[in-house]
Amino acid sequence: MGVKNPWEPVQTVSNNQTPRVSRQLHVKNGEAGILTTQVSKLIDWGRSASLWPVSFGLACCAIEMMSTSADRFDISRFGAEVFRASPRQADLMIVAGRCSIKMAPVLRQIYDQMPEPKWVISMGACASCGGVFNNYAIVQGVDKIVPVDVFIPGCPPTPEMLLFGFNELQRKIREGIPNPPDPLKASGMKLVGPIGEGL
Repeated sequence: MGVKNPWEPVQTVSNNQTPRVSRQLHVKNGEAGILTTQVSKLIDWGRSASLWPVSFGLACCAIEMMSTSADRFDISRFGAEVFRASPRQADLMIVAGRCSIKMAPVLRQIYDQMPEPKWVISMGACASCGGVFNNYAIVQGVDKIVPVDVFIPGCPPTPEMLLFGFNELQRKIREGIPNPPDPLKASGMKLVGPIGEGL
């Protein structure tokens, strides 16, 4: 056709700079590359980099948890992109907000439905110690119901605090630190559900 592109650059190499010498980053010379590690450390690294939280927001801290997954803070950078709607597909429970006595058996049932290994983050003062609700209706810390790995203070904690707590949980998983003991199994107590069944 013979039509020249009018937007084609006139010159592809600068006059005042010497062109870069192409370097080979990896030379294939037949030698085998060796990577040594422990299988358990590799598995723990994979688990820490792909945590799937279950959506379990109880009160005002849940708004901060939701904003952590928004584009400004983007918890998906750390591998927790999808909040699962089913506890059978999740391995992290973020208890965000105050937990009432009536909600405690439901919280425990959702925790029991999660597959092993599983972790719990207690987000906010209400979930960690009851907060300002020092009364008969609120559980004074969800660590009386489920084993909590990381406590995040604040009322409400900011999304940056949740990301910091999430990074601390990832460090704990990578270092192989075990979960705390289960409070119900250690005490031998049972929760009674809303329809009278023991959990």
